[in-house]
Amino acid sequence: MLYRENGQFKQSYAADLQIFPVLQDRVAVLALLGCAVLLPFVASDYLLRAVLIPFLILSLAALGLNILVGYCGQISLGTGAFMAIGAYAAYNLHVRIPGMPLLLSLIGGGLAATVFGVAFGIPSLRIRGLYLAVATLAAQFFTDWFTNRVKWVTNDSPSGSVSVGDLSLFGIGLNTPAQRYLLCLVVVVVFALMAKNLVRGAIGRQWMAMRDMDVAAAVIGIRPVYAKLSAFAVSSFIVGVAGALWGFVHLGSWEPAAFGLERSLQLLFMVIIGGLGSISGAFLGAAFIVMLPLLLNYVPHWLGLPLSTGTASHLEHMIFGALIVFFLIVEPHGLARLWLTAREKLRMWPFPH
Repeated sequence: MLYRENGQFKQSYAADLQIFPVLQDRVAVLALLGCAVLLPFVASDYLLRAVLIPFLILSLAALGLNILVGYCGQISLGTGAFMAIGAYAAYNLHVRIPGMPLLLSLIGGGLAATVFGVAFGIPSLRIRGLYLAVATLAAQFFTDWFTNRVKWVTNDSPSGSVSVGDLSLFGIGLNTPAQRYLLCLVVVVVFALMAKNLVRGAIGRQWMAMRDMDVAAAVIGIRPVYAKLSAFAVSSFIVGVAGALWGFVHLGSWEPAAFGLERSLQLLFMVIIGGLGSISGAFLGAAFIVMLPLLLNYVPHWLGLPLSTGTASHLEHMIFGALIVFFLIVEPHGLARLWLTAREKLRMWPFPH
């Protein structure tokens, strides 16, 4: 009864093309945004620093990966490499150019990741599937070697780790977890709206055509070079900005291991569990990946069944693997599809579906 669309008529093309054409969806999104903005005033510093900031940044990275894998159908195992390029490029801009604004450093990191992503996306013009996954995996290995061996990247740091120190934006210090959380929230909302509009437009339809059947897409006039490389460019830019945020805002100081192969696989798991080809799936997958370790740490203690750290870590990997197999077999579109199914049932309730 609460989700009926009866009487919600569209009287213009602009109204019909709204991102959220249903009133209930607009109210729900505005309520979520309102709660997200008010959250720093009631949440503890630990919750902001250890849960909410990582959730927002990983959601942004998963969003970028979902554009490439979910919407364009190009498998990538090098997302951690694109995050590393964004983080190190932003770091070099920040420390080598005096007075470099934080926002320009983040954008510069995204642009550097774009160039890197397009370069490693060129093989997608000739290969696909597992062969493309191996090609993107080469980007991961190359980045690991590059950031470990080339001292210029780390500003000649003897330990290989880098640190960004205090941050400020438009003269406002970003020293508290609440301020850093709000910065991440604004960036994530802007990029989510941008991605939503892209996938609803002409370029998004080209990506989905290449995903569904690239030969047929080429026959009807879609250029594979433009469609695939533009997907790599947009995806790498978003992931590069997420990598810069991960290094600057969440970690503060980091080393190359922070963006290793495990990070790439983690982001791929988010996309698969959250839902391929869905903007909301990136957020659902990130929420699941961030919350699962916390649940494994706290729930057994609440139930009087304490688990060691090692056991919880192994159990976490086992659950990830089982869920990936489950979603690939039972519901390939992930948690986002489950929400869409529930929404359809709400539209028909209390009548049988």
